[in-house]
Amino acid sequence: MYIYVKRVMDILFMLASAPLWIPLMVWLAILVKVTSSGTVFFKQKRFGRNGKFFMIYKFRSMYTDAPKDVPTHLLKDPQAHITPIGRFLRKSSLDELPQVFNILKGELTLVGPRPALWNQDDLIAEREKYGANAIPVGLTGLAQVRGRDELPINTKAAYDGEYAQKMSFTLDIKILFQTAINALTASGISEGGPAGGNADDVQGESVHLEASDCISEDEQLQVVGEEV
Repeated sequence: MYIYVKRVMDILFMLASAPLWIPLMVWLAILVKVTSSGTVFFKQKRFGRNGKFFMIYKFRSMYTDAPKDVPTHLLKDPQAHITPIGRFLRKSSLDELPQVFNILKGELTLVGPRPALWNQDDLIAEREKYGANAIPVGLTGLAQVRGRDELPINTKAAYDGEYAQKMSFTLDIKILFQTAINALTASGISEGGPAGGNADDVQGESVHLEASDCISEDEQLQVVGEEV
């Protein structure tokens, strides 16, 4: 029942906060465009609730000439491939802001397990053990506020399962509040994450892939729209 309440809350929150996120998104889009060549947004195939796939949106944070299909930890200097504004976007998690469109479309909720890449079979399988694949995926979640990139897959899945069992309005508010604090302090963010990986540490257009996330360029990236 609460899942349906969450959907109503998502829509109301997005509409009420539109005067804040719309201007911010416009300014960030301009900064992404003027600080490096290439498109502003990219989209990437993710694993949603009950195995339904969808395309997630992000701001581009890496140069378009970065090596493709290469794990981050194998790059000599991963930071060299990240744009100046990209560093800020990643550190502040503002590269995720375009996912407000995923929320409005009903593909994401504000709080829930972060959607795995379509080929992250290990994470998907671990979440299945805990029933976490049966609830809506989210913009942020319990695993994100308890470690994010620093967590191994089995621990991350266990937290997602814990959220699936305890999902409530009170818990969602606590997670959103902690997410805001973590974003301001860049807590839990590390380039490349632990071995085995984090789907959110991936730049589909260029490279920010972990070993389990290497996929073909055609499968990996479909750029949103034409260049602005």
